[in-house]
Amino acid sequence: MQLVTLTTDFGSQDYYVPALKGTMLSRNPALNIVDVSHEIKHHDIIQAAFVLRNSWSAFPEGTIHVVSVNNFGGEKGRFLAFKYQKHIFIGPDNGIFTLIFPKLLESTPPTDIVELPFVGLNFEYVKDVIVHAVNHLTSQSPLDMLGNTAKDILQRITFQPVIAPSQIRGSVIYIDHYDNVVSNITRELFEKVGRGRSFQLYFKRHDPILRLSRHYNDVSIGEALCLFNSGYLELAINMGKAAEMYGLKIEDTIQIDFH
Repeated sequence: MQLVTLTTDFGSQDYYVPALKGTMLSRNPALNIVDVSHEIKHHDIIQAAFVLRNSWSAFPEGTIHVVSVNNFGGEKGRFLAFKYQKHIFIGPDNGIFTLIFPKLLESTPPTDIVELPFVGLNFEYVKDVIVHAVNHLTSQSPLDMLGNTAKDILQRITFQPVIAPSQIRGSVIYIDHYDNVVSNITRELFEKVGRGRSFQLYFKRHDPILRLSRHYNDVSIGEALCLFNSGYLELAINMGKAAEMYGLKIEDTIQIDFH
């Protein structure tokens, strides 16, 4: 049974998701379709990249991961298909895959990435392209028979933290369902710059956080904390909503001073 995941900005109130799933299952009733998320904000490839980057590797090898977010945001209006670490990915050439895999073009030979040509600017086109590609791959047909080798793939880069000997200036890259605030500061970077020193974490005009927690309940209910979750520094409130409480939004600055 072929496993297929879906990550889209289609939402749940329209017909797009059931129409896509129904067409896929009509072609191949044996598919096992798993929803990663259909609640990605409209056209937000940064949010989609964060969600898929932290979930795709949990699936078995051979899984096909379909992405449909900001489908026509690229310059060439095309979809891509490629293999990466024994998984298969299908989605628009709008830079999302270089956000998920920053070294994609270094680690994947160009012959492993094929383009699925543009034929129309609507949902029916997207559905047909996805269904055809999934059906082709589940029939064990070679990837390179889907299309020509892709050239000049669109690349996107995210804002990287600014580093000084005793400081990291990062930014908010994701706000989850619980209103926890995720920064682009990794554990590796934190430990490299901090070198075991004490720190003060500043955000907006609020009192700084002075220690790293391991669990959300390490502090009292309603108290702010920071901890590493999925490798990134996260700001949260125990049993509360950090983003709402502190007015934090995507790309807001989070600063850490070490001393």
